[in-house]
Amino acid sequence: MAESLRSNRDFRLLWLSGLFAVLGGQMSAIALPLLVLKETGSAVQAGAVGTVAVCAVLITMLPGGVMADRVERRRLMRLCDVGSLAAVTALAVAVWNGHAPMALVLLVATAGAVLNSVYAPAAFGLMRAVVPPDRMSTATARLQARTSTARLVGPLVGGALFGVHEALPFTAQFLGLLLSTVCVALVRTRSKARSRAGSVFSRRELTAGLSFLWQLPYLRTVLLVFGLGMNFSFGALTFTALAVFSDGGRSGLGGGFVITCVSAGALAGALIAPRFAAERHVRTLIVLTCWSCVATAGVLAWLSSPLVAGLLCALCMCLSTVASIGFLSTLLVVTPEDRIGRVQSAAGFLSSLVQPFGPLVGGFLLTTLDSSAAFVVIGCVLAVSAAVVTLAPSVRAGAGAAREKPDAAGAPEPQEEPATPQLPERPDPEPAGTVPTRPATAPERTTAGPAPDAAGPGTP
Repeated sequence: MAESLRSNRDFRLLWLSGLFAVLGGQMSAIALPLLVLKETGSAVQAGAVGTVAVCAVLITMLPGGVMADRVERRRLMRLCDVGSLAAVTALAVAVWNGHAPMALVLLVATAGAVLNSVYAPAAFGLMRAVVPPDRMSTATARLQARTSTARLVGPLVGGALFGVHEALPFTAQFLGLLLSTVCVALVRTRSKARSRAGSVFSRRELTAGLSFLWQLPYLRTVLLVFGLGMNFSFGALTFTALAVFSDGGRSGLGGGFVITCVSAGALAGALIAPRFAAERHVRTLIVLTCWSCVATAGVLAWLSSPLVAGLLCALCMCLSTVASIGFLSTLLVVTPEDRIGRVQSAAGFLSSLVQPFGPLVGGFLLTTLDSSAAFVVIGCVLAVSAAVVTLAPSVRAGAGAAREKPDAAGAPEPQEEPATPQLPERPDPEPAGTVPTRPATAPERTTAGPAPDAAGPGTP
């Protein structure tokens, strides 16, 4: 299995492309808010950059999937790379010159989000063409491991470079994107798009991926409960732990340890997933992840220890990563070739829709309740999600139900008159659940359920 992927030249190039891009993106992800703080002295404006990026991602995610299903995917990725390089270059030059206007920072953050929304599903589709179905789970795990490693190392290196000179992290991101672009250009595989399609913004095109997922009960339930619901709840859980163990902001040591453990858990899950044949035990892994999160919230309500919190959150994230890799590998295999971009974008959209509100809810609970009560409330929400996943007939049927697609879900789509694909004015991953970096910074996600990995062949 390992030898097969190791000898797959195009997969190695995609892996390297993502490594360079994600590492560069992580460096700028820590440097950008620091830059805004230094330039403006306003924490509100620094936070606004992340908010703008999140909104841009959610708005453009579904249209990005449509684009990925109508333009040859390798070519589309190269166009995205060119746009990303242009945006990062503009920011790096401005910083080297001593002043980066807020308008430019917001423009670069928005461009990065838009480019990632197009690049990610295109990378997803190209990987489908590069990797055989029986190697998809292993390939996905390797991509996720690469991204998790970059997310551990990148912020540390980016922060250190920023301390030397504020322009160095953005210069490093430029170099990473340049190397990523070269790797994508060397890929030989082509992933053809559909020959006919409707308008990018037509209702039918935008909802095609959502419709496909909705028609398959297994995919629908897992994404809505494990993806959307658990991402939201786990985000609230980790933020609450961060706030509690940072002593209300007076010390970052305990909270930082918890977040580091979460990242380490994601990396561990990606490394062990191939050994567990995750795609064959998805339901068991999902159920185990959900109830582990419930147990973690219960323990933290009773025992206030950063060490215990970090280890339990790491365990939850490890299980979640293994489960997500298995689920997303299944999603890649069962999705028709002509709809892979729209389905990937739809899955990411569902998984990400309410996740940014998790920390907000966690903060609200801490302001109205004590920490123990906050963990109890979060644990109750997690328990509801866990019970649904455990008892739902569609989930109990397992991944086999998704592979046996009903005719309605697998039938060819009606063809419309050809329409000329229109790229965004500023053209724009990891697959199997995830791919982004493109310029500046896209907000980091602490996911507990399947969410297309935005760090694949190109991202933060």
